[in-house]
Amino acid sequence: MHKINIKDVIKGSIAWDLDIQKGDKLITLNGKEIIDIIDYRYEVSNEFIQLEIEKATGERYIFEVEKDYDEDLGLVFEEEIIDRPKHCRNKCIFCFIDQLPKGVRKSLLFKDDDYRFSFLQGNFITMTNMSEEEIARVIKYKLSPLYVSIHATDDDVRVKMINNPNAKGIMDKLKKLVENGIEVHGQIVLCPEINDGKILDRTIKDLSSLYPGVKSIAVVPVGLTDHRERLYKLRTFTKEEAKNVVEQVSSWQKKLKKELGSSFVFLSDEFYVMAGVTIPSYYYYEGFPQIENGVGLMALFKHQFERSLKRLKANKGKNINTTPYLIVTGIAAYNFMEEVAKELRKTGFNVKVEKIHNEFFGHNITVAGLVVGKDIINQLKGKINEEVLVIPDVMLKESSNVFLDDTTVEEIERELGTKVIVSEVDGRKFLQRIQSGR
Repeated sequence: MHKINIKDVIKGSIAWDLDIQKGDKLITLNGKEIIDIIDYRYEVSNEFIQLEIEKATGERYIFEVEKDYDEDLGLVFEEEIIDRPKHCRNKCIFCFIDQLPKGVRKSLLFKDDDYRFSFLQGNFITMTNMSEEEIARVIKYKLSPLYVSIHATDDDVRVKMINNPNAKGIMDKLKKLVENGIEVHGQIVLCPEINDGKILDRTIKDLSSLYPGVKSIAVVPVGLTDHRERLYKLRTFTKEEAKNVVEQVSSWQKKLKKELGSSFVFLSDEFYVMAGVTIPSYYYYEGFPQIENGVGLMALFKHQFERSLKRLKANKGKNINTTPYLIVTGIAAYNFMEEVAKELRKTGFNVKVEKIHNEFFGHNITVAGLVVGKDIINQLKGKINEEVLVIPDVMLKESSNVFLDDTTVEEIERELGTKVIVSEVDGRKFLQRIQSGR
């Protein structure tokens, strides 16, 4: 019988009232063995449940609980998904983890390809590591939406990119999901001369045939670090090639908007920046289904910022904070943030923008989310003149003050002798941070 260690119990919860304690073990729920968080959530959602607990003494107790539908018991487990995450067995030719420099924290080196994280957190999976039993579980428990890395619907191209013979048959797997009511959001990591051009055309055409089951597709450019020794030879898109991709996808969007009522396929902001093309408007992104993939992030930020700034101006700019600020960002977002800063300066704020070149990963990596603390320190040392630094929270590990290189916000403050404000990537909240100074 599988026993699940209880890491903690939330104070005031049902489990707390039952005197279930840290170190106790969950044996069964409603008489069933619990394999992972999916089983647990399914069983715990009932209004009447039976809970079997083993105490540290070895004694077992059965608790019968009447509660509100979907009310949580308050148990915290060792692993987020209770079970161990499924390790990725692919060897993708573009895998970012394979390109990491030495010295990054070990947690960054783990590659998961777990459908449970896809459902719970929006992680992209390839489905190459999923058994028929696991696909059946997805359908049984209605784990929707799922986020799937597709890259190409051509079997030979997909096998080449993922480097796994199980990459074949992605269309059949997707059809099975959508026919059983599972919504899918897809991702295409686009690599020059691999899955672009006619291959991209075919991929978009094939996937759009599954709309609205396949609800949206994001196309993102391959990210290449300077640490690709003995890896597949890849290159980044040239400016002209990026323009061609923008035109190609725009053509598909116009066609699909007429046929499906949705643009369906969307480019990440990086493509527009690389091509030197203006980012589309807020209303172009149809609710931002792939915002976490960097699709429409700038358009959403701009929309939020402009609305908030308009309200501030309507209030005649009262109580403008004149503290000198230095906004820190990556190369890709620099011009965009400089336009934001110009609007702030017109309103009376004292704001500048500084772009950070990525020495840690390499100059091909231009997004703000991969800027590390040591690069900020090295490139700004001696340049700070009473400015307060404003950094986006995407540079930090979630819910922490730690960068990807394990530098902390406090270290930056100490090394540069200044205060650091961490801002959400949200135009309204960003303006609030600037206005309040915290």
